[in-house]
Parts: sequence; C-alpha cells; structure tokens
Amino acid sequence: MAEELVNNNSIPVIAVTAAVGAVVFLFFLLCNIARKSNKDETENENQDEVTKTEKSSGGKHKDSQKKSKSADKGTSKKNVSNNFSHPWLSTTLKGHTGSVTCMDFSPNGKYLISTAQDRSIFLWSTKEFQQKVHKLIRGNVDLDEATHIAFSPDSRAFVVKLENENTLRIFRLGKKDDGSAVTMTQALDFPKKHTAEIIGLAIASNGKFIMTCFDDTKIILWNIKGEVIDTIDTRMMHNYYATISPCGRFVGVSGFTPEVKVWEVIFDKGGNYKESKRAYELKGHNSGVTSFSFSNDSFKVATVSKDGTWKLFNTGVKFEMDQEPKLLYTGKLSEPMKLISLSLDGRTVALAGGTTLMILNASSGKVEEIMRDVHTEPICALSFDVSGKYLATTGDRFIQIIHNITGYRATIQDLQEKERNASTAGMKDRLKQQIKEARDSLCIIMGNENGQAQNGQSK
Repeated sequence: MAEELVNNNSIPVIAVTAAVGAVVFLFFLLCNIARKSNKDETENENQDEVTKTEKSSGGKHKDSQKKSKSADKGTSKKNVSNNFSHPWLSTTLKGHTGSVTCMDFSPNGKYLISTAQDRSIFLWSTKEFQQKVHKLIRGNVDLDEATHIAFSPDSRAFVVKLENENTLRIFRLGKKDDGSAVTMTQALDFPKKHTAEIIGLAIASNGKFIMTCFDDTKIILWNIKGEVIDTIDTRMMHNYYATISPCGRFVGVSGFTPEVKVWEVIFDKGGNYKESKRAYELKGHNSGVTSFSFSNDSFKVATVSKDGTWKLFNTGVKFEMDQEPKLLYTGKLSEPMKLISLSLDGRTVALAGGTTLMILNASSGKVEEIMRDVHTEPICALSFDVSGKYLATTGDRFIQIIHNITGYRATIQDLQEKERNASTAGMKDRLKQQIKEARDSLCIIMGNENGQAQNGQSK
C-alpha cells in the first residue's frame, strides 16, 4: 500500500517536471529563432548597403559619377595617405582635399595648374619641383567644380570645363595692385551649345580657337569670345578623346572606331576662320583608341588602344598630296593601358592603366620602368612638361612629379650619335659638353654613374 502511494504520488511530480521542462525548451527555442531573425535582418541590411555601394562606384552614368564624387568629398578622403616612393620620383604635390581631376603645364614652362573635386584650382611653380616645400596660388570655382583645364598660349589665362553646368569658363591670371601675389579672376562663361557631356578641352597654340569634345560624336570649335565657329561630326559612334596639336594646326579625335581622325583647321591671311577639312587618319589598331599624344613639332603621334597595343606614327607627311602617315613602331602591352603621353621631343612614351605607370623609350619601344601603386586610385591624367625633364601624374588628391630618366638617357644617346658624325672639331666639343651636362644631371638625380634605377619598384 505504501509502495502504491509512493508511486501514485510520483505521478504528479513527474508531470510537473515534464511541463516545466517543456516550457524551458520552448523559451530557448523562441530565443534562438529571434536571434536568427535579427541576424538575417542585419545581414540583409549589410548586403543592401554593399550593393548600394557597388552600384554607386561601378556605374558609368552621370548620376552614378556624381554620387561617387560626393563620396569622394567625404571624410574617407582625409584618411588617404601618399606612400608612393621611387628613385625617379622628384616630389609629391600636396594640398588638394579632393581628388585631382585634371592638370596642365603652362606653355612658358613656369607653372603647373590643377583642378580637384574640392572645387579648388591650384597654381604650382615648376621651379620648386625639387624642393620639399611647395608654395601655391589657390583659386576657387564658385558653386561648381572644374574637371578639365587648359592654359592659354601666353600663360596668362586658362579655361576650365564646369562639371555641373557642362560649359566653359575663362579665368585670367593677374597680380594684386601692389604686385605681391598672383590672382585668378573669372572673365567669361561660354554659352551652352550642346547637351552631351564635354569630355575634352584644348586651346590652340596660336590662340585662334578653343576645342571641346563631347561624348557623342560632336566637336565644337570656338573663338576666344565664346562664339561657335564650327561643329564637326566625327562619325565615330562615341568619342573617347580629342586634342589640338602643339602647332595649333590640327584637331585629332579618337573613339569607338579603331582609328584616329585628324582635321586641319584653316584660317585666312586675315586671321578669320575659313574651314576644317580632313587631313589624315592613323590606322592599324583593331579596337578603339583611348588616348593619343603629339610631339612638339606635330610630326609624331603615339596612340594606345583597347586592343592591347600602342603605336608610334610619323605624321610629317604631305597629306595634301594623299601621303599616308607612316607606322614607326607597334608595341604589345603586358597589361591594359588607357592613357598615353609623348614627351615634346618625341623621345619618351608614358602609359598609364589603373594605378600602374609604364615608361618606354620611344625610338626602341623598350620598357625602361614600370611603377606600381603610383596613386591610390586609377591614374586619370599624365603629362610631360615643356622642358621634357618631368612627368606629372595624378589619380587621387596628390600629384606625382617624376624625373624623365628615359629622356635623359635618350638625349645622351642622340648626342653621342651626333658627336660621331660631327664634321668639325668645334661641333664635337659642343656636343661633348652637352653630353657631360646631361650625364651630370642624371648622376645628381640617380646618385650613381649610369643613371640606372636602384631599389625601384620592380618591373
């Protein structure tokens, strides 16, 4: 009886224990479900944010570019540091708080001017390129930003493309009344004559016209008063790049089709615009030419294409008599390159793709140096100065000024060849002196006898 009572009394206890256990289990189950739900929501939110970021940075349309530019102006830019170093590096120009969008050397060789997304325009002195401290003159673009810039032939003015307005504005350089400082003054805004985006800007060295290239198939030629003098249809589906030759005689444009088209811009004896007519084409690429560059005499042009090659042409031909430009060299690229610049003396070629810079001897096509991670963002502009001593590059908020070592070496080789062929003792002595000066300059830069890079970033 007692045993039966004990067993009967145990039944409620067991039932209660089971019920409590079930409640506890249910509680933990609900907690786990809640945690998983919160985690999934967090992951979805993070994924949405990543997707938004990728779309913002990867889009090719104007709205996406503006979003990217707005992000560029944020606090993240302030944390970007310049860690690039190389034996060929002369100096790094610092001061812009936003990414540099464009730059141009003055024709008189005294200045480099740069624009940035922080709406600033900086004027740098080329004399200070070998100094640690760089003074600058600052100007601002009111309620807009400049994305393209070009000096006037007299180096006393410059023109910019206004990003938001998609028009041109001329600034004049002057001095304060006491002559103490250089000033930048807005002088003239051009009217908006086309709705497509301006992707190229240049001023003729003769000062007679300004060229704007659009991302459709149009090129507009303006006089310096902001009046349209002609419109050219390139018939290339989409324009990629355009510029004016250093002689001021030709306008060249490249685009979706695999050639560079060149027009001769003709004025009459009184300086009045007459017409623009096709001069010649640079052929041989299998895909669109993304960039090209003239030598100072306009007799050589270097091109780079999406087909993975670069080419050097001799354009010093009688195109009026239907002579075609001559292909001098074709080089295959080991990696994609988008931009190209030919030194004014035609001795050095610089190529850029992503954050990589490649420097070659124009005559032999030999790659003499490859520099990686030159900027923290893709290189958007590169240019040799008038003297040919420096190459400037930009892609972030810094400007790298690089010694044109390849140019020094090529100059020495050319002078040595001339010395061997010199017919008089006086000429040989002059050439020997020039060779010595070039070698001395190279030794000072490189710190050794043959000018070879030491501890440079590997090719």
